[in-house]
Amino acid sequence: MRQKNTSKKKRAASVKAKQRANLSFRMNILFFSIFLLFSLLILRLGYMQIVKGEDYVRELARTDEVTVNSSVPRGRIYDRHGRVLVDNEPKNAITFTKLQSTTIKDMLEIANKLAKLIKMDTKPITDRDKRDFWIALNKEKAYAKVSEKEQKEINSDSELEQKEKQAKLDRLVRERITNDELRELTKKDLQVLAIFRLMATGYYLSPQIIKSDNVTNKEFAIVSENLSKLPGVNTTTDWARVKKSSLSILGSTTTPREGIPKNLVDYYLARGYSRNDRVGKSYIEQQYEELLQGQKAVVKNATNGKGQVVDTVTSSEGSPGQELKLTIDSELQESLDKIVEEQLLYAKSKANSSLLDRAFLVMMDPNTGEILSMVGKKLETDDNGKMTVNDYAIGTFTSAYEAGSVVKPATLLTGYSLNAIKVGEPMIDTPINIAGTIKSSIFNRSGSISLNDLTAIERSSNVYMFRTAFRIAGVNYVPGAGLAVQQKDFTAIRNSYAQFGLGVKTGIDLPGEVEGVKGTETLSGKLLDLVIGQYDTFTPMQLAQYVSTIANGGTRIQPHLAKEIREPSVDGKTLGPVVKELAPTVLNTINNSKVEINHVKEGMRRVYFGSQGSGARYFNDAKFTAAGKTGTAQAVYYGPKKSAYGTETLSVTHIGFAPYENPEIAYAVVIPWVSTNQDHYEAINNSIARKAVDKYFEIQKKNMKKEKQKVGGKIQKPITKEQIDEDDAQKLDAQ
Repeated sequence: MRQKNTSKKKRAASVKAKQRANLSFRMNILFFSIFLLFSLLILRLGYMQIVKGEDYVRELARTDEVTVNSSVPRGRIYDRHGRVLVDNEPKNAITFTKLQSTTIKDMLEIANKLAKLIKMDTKPITDRDKRDFWIALNKEKAYAKVSEKEQKEINSDSELEQKEKQAKLDRLVRERITNDELRELTKKDLQVLAIFRLMATGYYLSPQIIKSDNVTNKEFAIVSENLSKLPGVNTTTDWARVKKSSLSILGSTTTPREGIPKNLVDYYLARGYSRNDRVGKSYIEQQYEELLQGQKAVVKNATNGKGQVVDTVTSSEGSPGQELKLTIDSELQESLDKIVEEQLLYAKSKANSSLLDRAFLVMMDPNTGEILSMVGKKLETDDNGKMTVNDYAIGTFTSAYEAGSVVKPATLLTGYSLNAIKVGEPMIDTPINIAGTIKSSIFNRSGSISLNDLTAIERSSNVYMFRTAFRIAGVNYVPGAGLAVQQKDFTAIRNSYAQFGLGVKTGIDLPGEVEGVKGTETLSGKLLDLVIGQYDTFTPMQLAQYVSTIANGGTRIQPHLAKEIREPSVDGKTLGPVVKELAPTVLNTINNSKVEINHVKEGMRRVYFGSQGSGARYFNDAKFTAAGKTGTAQAVYYGPKKSAYGTETLSVTHIGFAPYENPEIAYAVVIPWVSTNQDHYEAINNSIARKAVDKYFEIQKKNMKKEKQKVGGKIQKPITKEQIDEDDAQKLDAQ
């Protein structure tokens, strides 16, 4: 019995021993596993610290330098005498710079704080802005508008990328926001939205202007005091472009909100611009953008891997843009503006002027190509139905018209150069009959008059030009028969005209210049129309370059508006040092001798001062010497009034230069569609030309008088010998 109990006890003890051993074994395995895990962890940490430690330190220390450009004043634009045409006006501005780590939530918080400090204009807020803002404020409620089934369908579309899927989802959400829900946005919400929308459209690490118009001193001060509570917000000075002249050729710049035009983004980004930079978008501001823009202040923001700014260093203080001195004389420009406007309104008040709506005048130095004045006026109707006169100077090189008889000097010179006619050669002016179509000179509708080339220019003979065209084409004129002219005959004349600048771009330093339109028909009658200026169209600028080429003796010079490039003014009053003076650019010389050119110039002088001159009525009493050519062109209307397309009209033109012996100015006047009655019209082309030349010499005389007084100082009476003796005696007494 005892043995049984003893054996039972032994078995029980053995089982317990096994259990303890088993438990101990398991515990050992557990501890060993823990030991291994900790060992692996320690080894991993050791590997990271010892082997890879320096790499991670370098990674943490690694920073990306991101350049942030700050606005600097654009270069001023002056006229030829140093009068400011375009200036800059400093104004307070509040900006926001978005960091790479900035979230929408962050921007909403900052916008809420900033909205309590400044008042925003909410008019620019769009319906899309409101919907996006409502989504930002009510994200869960907004996306609940799209069912799970719809979301699955969008996400399962394998043809769409993730961004496109999100955009499609967002579009559905926006569409389902009701007007009632949008009306939940309070005035306070709209103030926040006005700020938030600008923050959201900004680019990383590029200051975005939140408010720069009408920032009050109080707003500027209170925001400045709270900058520490407004991450990314800053107060600074912005610059507004201010025009001192209404001249349209000065152009304009984009606003910070417009930024770089979409079609030029790559061009400007490659040159170090930011997307929201202001750039010139038209004419002078665009043409000379890179020198007017200046060197912006450059701040390098060092960011770590998380996109946080860890250091800010100003690497360049920046400098204002270089300044541009133009060839334009603003006093002359203003005076000629007034002359053209008055004459245009006068002609518009007369009968048959229903299609008249514009007038042009270009005046330039024929020896240098410097444009002294370019005037364009256009009649338009405002929202109230009232007629207004607007600047249209850009039309002098962006619009073209039939020029009429002013091309006749070029026709003669073409005839000389192609050996079709000789200097002084007489011809008979009598009506021309081409296959039943009668063409004649205005002053001779039925008779026969013998005249030479000088008289042909003086009296504006159409027939002399027609006969010149016959010879250029090598055809024999038979009254009543047709003429076998060819395309090459048109080409020969046009190529010759191009030497003067007619029918080709003048090269003016402005974007958007046009060549004009060349007729495509090659009928014999069209060749005759071509040589009297009633077929191809030319711009007023081309006519000015053309008459300049004759005036200076045969050299075609590129017209230009930029005269000097200067360093920025130190005090804003005196001009900075000259960086570069722009010299004349010779494009070509015409294929005519000095004898031929001077002969034509004499014919043009007779237009003004000859007994039968077509312009003598306006110039024969002038106190200056000059030469010119008047012109009328029968033109079919294709202007802005589409309902009047096809109407026969009359355009009038005028070219000239003065003084005759040593020309200082060359000028061209163009008045399209002056009358719908070809027998009755107001010759304001000639009136404008005479008044313009008078005004030029009047201003020159005044300026010369001022210059003499400036150089000589106060004009005093001569000192007599007695005064000298008295002076000497006083000096001796003083000693």
